[in-house]
Amino acid sequence: MQWYFVAVLLTVLTSSQGILTTLSQSNGKYKYDYATVPFLAEVFKLAVSSFFLWRECKKSPLPKMTTEWRTVILYPIPSIIYLIHNNVQFATLTFVDTSTYQIMGNLKIVTTGILFRLFLGRRLSNLQWMAIVLLAVGTTTSQVRGCGEASCDSLFSAPVQGYMLGVLSACLSALAGIYTEFLMKKNNDSLYWQNIQLYTFGTIFNMARLALDDFRGGFENGPWWQRIFNGYTITTWMVVFNLGSTGLLVSWLMKNADNIVKVYSTSMAMLLTMIISIFLFNFKPTLQLFLGIIICMMSLHMYFAPPNMLLDMPVFLNCWFVTRIFPEGQLKLIVIWPALIQRFPRAWASSKGMS
Repeated sequence: MQWYFVAVLLTVLTSSQGILTTLSQSNGKYKYDYATVPFLAEVFKLAVSSFFLWRECKKSPLPKMTTEWRTVILYPIPSIIYLIHNNVQFATLTFVDTSTYQIMGNLKIVTTGILFRLFLGRRLSNLQWMAIVLLAVGTTTSQVRGCGEASCDSLFSAPVQGYMLGVLSACLSALAGIYTEFLMKKNNDSLYWQNIQLYTFGTIFNMARLALDDFRGGFENGPWWQRIFNGYTITTWMVVFNLGSTGLLVSWLMKNADNIVKVYSTSMAMLLTMIISIFLFNFKPTLQLFLGIIICMMSLHMYFAPPNMLLDMPVFLNCWFVTRIFPEGQLKLIVIWPALIQRFPRAWASSKGMS
């Protein structure tokens, strides 16, 4: 399966998540306990991964599965980071409004690129760095409202604590993604075995959250397992399966692609959601939305296109010039194209040994 097909599918599923969640409301309210949705999504991902691992185990050779405690103990860390991130999100929203929070959330695009370089040691070209910054600018532009609206004034009027927490939230979100990619690529274990470890701890943490909510509420509505499906409709189940499928696609991208691909997929999904909302929810398109889409498309092309498609370079800039003295005493200028060396390495190795 090609990574770009998975990335497109992730974009579609991510964009539909917000739409399905909105459609699952009744008169603007949730009739179900929305905290049960992530729990059931984790259970769904765990069940799907267990099924595919079982299928792998029936084949020969058996998939690699590391069971050393030093490796297994690393898998709860992403859940812990996301748990801290969720609390920071709530704290941030006490200082800033929703519009400001959404705009500050685009910082995770840049922080992902920075942590991608620092922790994974992956080099990005100058063009790719420019593309990442453009992506952050494009998504932010699409979210900025007209300055005639009240929300425009509130963008820079929040307390300093709000901006600091917003930056911390972006860093935690990027760190969780980068660390997950590190885990997935740490060894050659089966993807489904790694998923089982991740989603087992995810299920445990979500279960603990439901129990904690019951404890804080004094068990007024009874224990969570007795009312877990209360208020569920077909649309609610679609939200659960959509969220679970999105998580499975993300883990595949972490194993076979990288965090930057995921960032582009989720950013494009946000723009796609805005476009679909125009038809479903009478969302009024703005000039900022169209400008943001254009900037994001430019960023997408700039990051993934080969450099020779972006820069109109003369042919001689893509080659090396070397001199060589032949046995006859002649000094000749030789032109070497690195692309040909990569394509025919054996021919290049033999040519270097010619006298």
